[in-house]
Amino acid sequence: MTATGEPTNVLVVDDLPEKILVYRTILGELNQNLITAGSGEEALRAVLAYDFAVILLDVQMPGMNGLETASLIRRRKRSAHTPIIFLTAFADEVRATEGYAQGAVDYITTPVVPAILRAKVRVFADLYRMTQQVRRQAEERIALAEERTRRAAAEEANQRLAFLTHAGAVLAGSLDQSVIAQDAIRLSLSYLADAAVLVTVPVDGRDSRVLRGRNSSSGSILETDLERAVLGHELDSAVDQATSENATIPLSETVLAVPLRVRGQVTAVLGLSRQQTGRSFPAADIAVAETLASRVAMALENARLYHEVQQADRQKNEFLSMLAHELRNPLAPIRNATEVLNHDGIDADRIRWAHGVIDRQLTHLVRLVDDLLDVSRITLGKIRLAVERVDLETVVTQAVEAVRPLVDKFRHQLAVAFPGHPVHVQGDPTRLIQVFANLLNNAAKYTEPGGRIDLTVEVKVPPAGDGSPVPALAEVRIRDTGVGIAPELLPTVFDLFTQASRSLDRSQGGLGIGLTLVRRLVEMHGGFVEARSTGIGHGSEFTVFLPVAETPHAPSPIEAPSGAHNQNEPAPLRIVIIDDNTDGAESLADLIGLLGHQARTAYDGPTGIDVVRAFEPDIVLLDIGLPGMDGFEVARRLRSDPVTRGATLITISGYGRDEDRALSREAGCAYHFVKPVEIRSLQTMFSALRSSMHSGTHAS
Repeated sequence: MTATGEPTNVLVVDDLPEKILVYRTILGELNQNLITAGSGEEALRAVLAYDFAVILLDVQMPGMNGLETASLIRRRKRSAHTPIIFLTAFADEVRATEGYAQGAVDYITTPVVPAILRAKVRVFADLYRMTQQVRRQAEERIALAEERTRRAAAEEANQRLAFLTHAGAVLAGSLDQSVIAQDAIRLSLSYLADAAVLVTVPVDGRDSRVLRGRNSSSGSILETDLERAVLGHELDSAVDQATSENATIPLSETVLAVPLRVRGQVTAVLGLSRQQTGRSFPAADIAVAETLASRVAMALENARLYHEVQQADRQKNEFLSMLAHELRNPLAPIRNATEVLNHDGIDADRIRWAHGVIDRQLTHLVRLVDDLLDVSRITLGKIRLAVERVDLETVVTQAVEAVRPLVDKFRHQLAVAFPGHPVHVQGDPTRLIQVFANLLNNAAKYTEPGGRIDLTVEVKVPPAGDGSPVPALAEVRIRDTGVGIAPELLPTVFDLFTQASRSLDRSQGGLGIGLTLVRRLVEMHGGFVEARSTGIGHGSEFTVFLPVAETPHAPSPIEAPSGAHNQNEPAPLRIVIIDDNTDGAESLADLIGLLGHQARTAYDGPTGIDVVRAFEPDIVLLDIGLPGMDGFEVARRLRSDPVTRGATLITISGYGRDEDRALSREAGCAYHFVKPVEIRSLQTMFSALRSSMHSGTHAS
């Protein structure tokens, strides 16, 4: 009988070649792969190289006998269960027992009966083939299951990736926060949950807002502006937990809450529920929920920033429009006054009236430009405070005096109350006067005629939570009975380009940047300012808080500036004005002539140098922005020329930055004035220069 199926490996181990030949003859008709070995060592090498269906092993072999060889074969893991049939001429019971102990499955005595040997080998060969077939089938089933698992995982991963890709496209399709929030709920319902909520984290005392969605037989249902009570206990607890612990925490298998973070802060929580279907949240779905929450947070933040940019741009445009309006307003009366002055035969009263109009409107224009420059300098960090020990009552009193004409104009009642002891702060008195005058000016402008303004100064010590000493604060509170401020404008009333519509009309003018200046200047003094109002028609209250100076000491004496020009002083000054603005140069020369000095003009740099060389002036008033050769180059050339280096160079320019002043000094200019310069300032400076020249202390 011939064996069927794939041939298997059969190992025959015997030290006698003639027996090996007999076994080959007997087993040849089985069509198996017969491998022979003449010793135990050869058998072990064969076992290392091949897998066998059965091993025929002679017991009596020189060197390593069959029992020892079987023991070593059994120790190898791969061959530990290979069937071993012992062949021996001595089949006593003791030897058979020892053979079975070494793992033998059968014992055949020699000389063997061919039919028996073939039958036993055939059985083990068939058994080996069946085992191998079962193993292959099992491996195929495992491989198939693994392939199905991998395919399912890949499909799920593709679904998650497709969902997140779709979610990114949807969330990027809008810059409206409410639309993005609704899209986030719809996306969650389409893939992650049976019900979803988006809960904003309360800020600035506002309540949290809830957007809820749920799946129904008719589709997704969205509900907006709900109370937290609608969430249910489990989902509400999950939202609280995610907010407080700043982490993604599944409260149960079917409820999940994911925080939305912006720059490390939790701004909202996305709550997901699968309670309706009872499905749990595996790790992969939690990861998808976290990624979705991250993208929703990013989309909401982008929408917020876009809204802020739009609002800022709108406020900027409104501000520029208002700026143009406010800058044009003074020009109309100035032009009208100049037209009046151009008429022949006008009397002295009308001339004084025209001069008054021009002076008032010019003062208003200068104030507007100064406010703009102050905001720019403070924003860029260019303002430097001249800090000293300041009596708060003194600066407040000067601020009150500055706004007294406006208060009297509107017939307001102004009450000022100081504590019964001096209050000192460290600050720049000029800037502090500017702060309080600005606030008082606003109170007067935005209060109807006959209203009331109260200014109180107090010192308070804030409570310290840990018992440590806390510096005292000076509080300057200005309260009015004016038109008030709308609640929605209070948070931004100090912001640049924010103009609250407080006045009854625009007749009072102004750029709406005064409060920005107030806040920035107060902060530079180490304090802060607050605004309060219960609404339109209920007045406003502004409070400035400044740290009280610790150690009092006697105030430093203040030198009074040299005042009016002494008309009896001899030897008028010789002055050259170099400015490409012809009207500006000639009008300034006329004014200087009225002060009793001699003036010459030039309208460009080279001509100006020639005029200085010819006239040999005491003072050169020099514009920076000259055509061709700028004022700095003119100054350097005048300084390098022995004929002209003795003149005092004074810059009068529209450029007033710290860098411009430094460049003036480097070019050799002794003073730097910003246009339009007050004639009284020039007059005071002329008197000081003439005095120093007469006393012999003047230096170029």
